Amino acid sequence: MLAVFLGAMMTMQNPSVAYSYGPKSKEVNQNYLSNRAPLVSTPFVELPVGVIKPRGWVKEVLNRQRDGLNGKLGEISAWLQENDNAWLSKDGKGAWGWEEVPYWLKGYGDMGYVLGDEKVIAETKRWLDSAIASQTEDGNFGPVGVDDRNVEDFWPKMIMLYCFESYYEYTGDERVIDLMTKFFRYQLNYPEDKFMQMYWQSRRTGDNLHSVLWLYNVTGDAWLLDLARKIYKKGLDWTPKSGPEADWFGSVPDWHNVNIAQGFRQSAEFYQLSGLEKDKSASYDAFNTVRKYFGQVPGGMFGADENARKGYADPRQAVETCGLVEQVNSDQEMFRITGDRFWGDHIEDVVFNTLPAAYMPDMKSLRYLTAPNMVLSDDKNHSPGIQNSGPFLMMNPFSSRCCQHNHGMGWPYLVKNLMMASADSGLVASVYAPFEADVKVGDGVKAKIGLETHYPFMDALAFTVDPEKAVSFPLYLRVPAWCKAPAVKVNGKSSELGGFVGPYIKIDREWKKGDKVELRLPMEVSVRKWEANKDSVSVDFGPLTFSLRIEEEYVKADSTSSAVWDSKWQEGADPAKWPSYMIKPKSDWNFGLVEGAKFEVKRGVWPKDDYPFTVESVPLSITTKGRQLPDWKLDEFGLCGLLPQSPVSTSSPVKELTLIPMGAARLRISAFPTVK
Repeated sequence: MLAVFLGAMMTMQNPSVAYSYGPKSKEVNQNYLSNRAPLVSTPFVELPVGVIKPRGWVKEVLNRQRDGLNGKLGEISAWLQENDNAWLSKDGKGAWGWEEVPYWLKGYGDMGYVLGDEKVIAETKRWLDSAIASQTEDGNFGPVGVDDRNVEDFWPKMIMLYCFESYYEYTGDERVIDLMTKFFRYQLNYPEDKFMQMYWQSRRTGDNLHSVLWLYNVTGDAWLLDLARKIYKKGLDWTPKSGPEADWFGSVPDWHNVNIAQGFRQSAEFYQLSGLEKDKSASYDAFNTVRKYFGQVPGGMFGADENARKGYADPRQAVETCGLVEQVNSDQEMFRITGDRFWGDHIEDVVFNTLPAAYMPDMKSLRYLTAPNMVLSDDKNHSPGIQNSGPFLMMNPFSSRCCQHNHGMGWPYLVKNLMMASADSGLVASVYAPFEADVKVGDGVKAKIGLETHYPFMDALAFTVDPEKAVSFPLYLRVPAWCKAPAVKVNGKSSELGGFVGPYIKIDREWKKGDKVELRLPMEVSVRKWEANKDSVSVDFGPLTFSLRIEEEYVKADSTSSAVWDSKWQEGADPAKWPSYMIKPKSDWNFGLVEGAKFEVKRGVWPKDDYPFTVESVPLSITTKGRQLPDWKLDEFGLCGLLPQSPVSTSSPVKELTLIPMGAARLRISAFPTVK
C-alpha cells in the first residue's frame, strides 16, 4: 500500500511545473524584437500588434468601440475633417494640426489590427501615408508648431510615432523605418537649448524615448542612443524629491493627471540604456508618491480632476479618461521592463474596475472624469469641487477633445499585451482575458495559443497550446498577489506546486498539439482599509472591487448644449445621432457598511450579449449589511459629500445591501464609511 501511495504521489508531482520569479534577465528572446546590446535585456518582450486577437467579452468591447465613438469619430470630429487638415497636407500646413489626429489613430489603428478590420486598417493607412509624404529634406514631418521663442512642439509627433510603430509591426512597411530614422536625425541635430522646452513634451519625453529605443532595436544605429540620452537629459526629471524640503507639491515635478500617468515611467524607460537600478526604482518611487498623497482610493487611480490639489484626496475626486488609458500603457511598459507581476495586477485593477465605467455601455459617448465615489453624472458645473468649470461629468461624445480622441487606445493596447514573449523564448500570460494568438516559441516554432475564460468574474482559465510540431518552451502564468492558492492542471493532471506562492507559475515542458492547461485562481472576499481617507473601506473579490448597487436613470440630452467649451463638430455632422446622457440615482446611495458584517457572493447568468459591465447584466454580486447615513449628502458643489470619519454612529436600521463590480457601476460608492 505504501508503494502505491508513493507512486501516486510521484505522478501528481510534475517537476516541469513550479513557482518562479520569471525568466533570467540575461537571456534574449530571438523570436521577437528585443533589446539589443548595450540595452538591458528585459524579462518580457512585447508581441507585434495583431498577433493576439480578442475573444469573448473583450472582443465584444472592441466591437462596441469600433461601432461607437472611436470607430466613427472620423465622420463627426472637426479635428478629423479632411478639408484643410494639416495632417493630410503635403507641406504640413493647414488647420487641426495638433494632438487630436494622432491621439485618435493610436487607438483606432490598433483597434483595426487586433480585430483584423480591413476598413479601419485602410483608413489608418490613408492618414499615415500622408504623414510619410509630408517628410521634408531635413527629416521633419507633419504639422510644424513653434512658439514665440521659435521652440518646436514635438508632442503631437511623439504620439504619431506610436502609430507608425504599430503600422510597421502589422505590415513591415520599410517607409516607417526610413521616416523615423530621418526624423530622429532631425531631433539629434535640433538645438539643445530649445529641445523639449514646451510644457506637454517636456513632461512626456518618455514617449519619445520609447520610440527611439524601439527603432534602435530594429536598426542597431548607435547614434540613436545619443539621441536617447539627449531626450532624457532635456525632459522633466520624474525622480521624486525627498527630505524635509520636499513637501507634497515638490515631491514630483507635475501634478496633471495625464502627465503623471505617462511621465512616471520615464526613468524606467531610460534604465534600459543606463542599466542603473536607481533609474528603475525612480519610476516606482514616482508611482508610489502619487498614490501616497492622492491614491488612497480603490480602482487603481488617484484624485486629479485635471490636477491633483492639496486637500482634494477624497474618493469623490476623479481622473480623466485620458489618464486611465495612458496608465494602462505605462503599466504594460513597466511590466515588460521589470517583469514585476505588480504591473499586471495594476493593469487589471484599472481596466476591470475603472475604465469600463468611463464609457456609456454602447461606447458612443464618454465622460471626461470618473471617480470611485460618484453618485451623479450630469451637465452641471461642479467647480471647485472638481477643478475645471463646466459639464465635465456628462456622458457626452464631445466630453473634451483630448479624451474624445485618446480614449480608444485603452482596450486595443490591453489586447495587444494580454500575452508577451519571455526572454527565454517562451510566453507569459501578463493579463487575463479571453484571446487567441499565433506565436513563435522555442527556436522559432509556430504555435497557436488561446484562452477561454469569464475572468475576472470567474476564477477558471482554460488555455490551449497547439504547436505545429513538438517544441520545448516555458509558459509563465502570472499569479495575482491577492491569490493565495492557485491550482494548475496540464492535460487534466494536477500539479503539486508546494512551498511559497510565487509571482508566476512556470510550466516548462515539451508541448504537443492539443495540450491543455487549466488554471484556477480562487477568489475570496477581502476588505481594504483606507486609513488616510477617514478609515473608509473597500470590498474586493479577486481582481474586482465592488460598489454599492445604485439604480441608474439615463436622461438623454442634446450634445451641442451639454458639451464642454472646446467641442467642435464637422460641418454636416448630425449631433442628434450622437446624444449625451445624464445618469441620475434612482435609489439611495448614502450607506455605510456595518462593521463585522458577513459577505455573501452570488453568481448570476452570464449575459447573452457578452457584455458584463452594466448594472443589469453583471453576473456577480455580493450582499452584506449596511445602515443609511442621513447626514451624508450631496454637497454645495453637487458632488457626493466628503466621506465621514469611520466608524459612524447612527440610529438608522440595518438593511441588506447589494454590491456589484465597480466597472459595471457608472454611479458608484466604492469607498464606504463603516458604521457601528
